[in-house]
Amino acid sequence: MRLTTRGRYAVTAMLDLALNNESGPISLADISHRQEISLSYLEQLFAKLRQNNLVSSVRGPGGGYCLARSSDAISVAEIIDAVNESIDATSCSGKGNCHNGDICLTHHLWDDLSRQIHRFLSGISLDSLVHQQDVQVVMLRQSDQADANSGCAKV
Repeated sequence: MRLTTRGRYAVTAMLDLALNNESGPISLADISHRQEISLSYLEQLFAKLRQNNLVSSVRGPGGGYCLARSSDAISVAEIIDAVNESIDATSCSGKGNCHNGDICLTHHLWDDLSRQIHRFLSGISLDSLVHQQDVQVVMLRQSDQADANSGCAKV
């Protein structure tokens, strides 16, 4: 079982948005630059995130995206679910046809694991990630790199 790029990138982009939310709407180009995620890929992800009421968009100059709810009201599982990512440890995608059309010996074990993972990720909010020390350290490093690349020094 593994989380695909779509789910990982969606969570990363939403965390970036939560970390930078105080400065107003955030452009996808800024997220793309900081997180090194393709802009066109982010556009696809944010269309799904917007459809699922996790982000809202602001048009015009200075526009971009904002969280649709507070960061403590958005779970990692919601983000993954919004981009149609499956957290499934079964070999049959949960259909129960893993052994010649029937349930295999370990189907229920892997199905239970999938539910446990989803429950675990449901208990993690964006806000809890924002306040983790290691996330703060990475954010500062990315901010410093962005400033260095733009030729501006932090004042």
